[in-house]
Amino acid sequence: MSPILSTVDYWLVHHPAIHNFRWEQGQTLASSPLFLTLAVLSYLSLTLVLSRLLPPPALGPHLLRPIAALHNLALTVLSLAMAAGCALSAASQMPDTRWIFCFPANTQPAGPTFFWAYVFYLSKMLEFVDTLLIILSGSYQRLTFLHVYHHSTVVVMCYLWLQTAQSLFPVALVTNASVHVVMYSYYLLCAVGARPKWKRLVTNGQIVQFVFSFVVSVVMLWYHFGGSDPGCSGIWGWCFNAGFNASLLALFVDFHVKNYAGAGKRKRM
Repeated sequence: MSPILSTVDYWLVHHPAIHNFRWEQGQTLASSPLFLTLAVLSYLSLTLVLSRLLPPPALGPHLLRPIAALHNLALTVLSLAMAAGCALSAASQMPDTRWIFCFPANTQPAGPTFFWAYVFYLSKMLEFVDTLLIILSGSYQRLTFLHVYHHSTVVVMCYLWLQTAQSLFPVALVTNASVHVVMYSYYLLCAVGARPKWKRLVTNGQIVQFVFSFVVSVVMLWYHFGGSDPGCSGIWGWCFNAGFNASLLALFVDFHVKNYAGAGKRKRM
C-alpha cells in the first residue's frame, strides 16, 4: 500500500478513536432517546416559529452567500469523508460479503463502520442549518413538506441504525453520502454565483438511491428469512428505514413530475 493510501486508511479506519468506537445508549454523546426527541422537536418548533410566527428579516446576498458557501463546502467535504470512511471501514471489518447485507443477529454497534454511522447521525443535525438558510433568505416557498419531513425524520432513522445495529446501513450510508457530495457541490456552486445546469441530476440521483435501497433490501430479506442462521440484526430498524424510504421516494417522484415534467411540456409547446 502506498504511503498516501496508508495515511488515508489510518485516519478513516484505524485511528484508535474510530477503530475502538462503541455506541452505548445514554453513554455516547447524543445517544439518549431524550436527546433525539428534543433535537427533532426543537427543529420542528423553531422551523414553525421562524417561518410562520416570528420570521426574521431576510439577509442580503452579501451576507447570506458566504455563510451558505461555507456550510455547503463543509457538508460536501464531510459527505465525501463519510462515503470513503464507511466504504473502507466496511471492507476492513466484514468477515465475508454476506456481512454487507446482513449483520449476524448478535452484532454489537462497535468498530469503524459504526463510527461512520455515528458521524452520519450527527451530520443530519448539522443539515438542520439548510432550513435556517432558507428562512434567512426569505424564500419560504422552498420550505416544503418534503424538506421538513426529510430533515426531521432522517435523524430518527440514523439513530435506529446505531441503536438496533441495523443490517444494510453501510450500503445506505455510502450511497446517500455520495449523492450528497453531488447535491452540496451543486449548492456550493450556486452560493458562489455559478449556477450549474445539472440540478435535475441531484433529484434523479436521490430517486435512484431510494430505488437501489429496495433492490439491495431483497438480498437482505433473502438472508434473513431464507438462511439457517437466526436472521439479520436490526430488522425492526430496517422496517422503519424501508417505510421512510418508500415515503421519500413517493415525495421525490411527485417533486420530479411537478418541476421537470411540466417544464418539458412547456419547452415542446
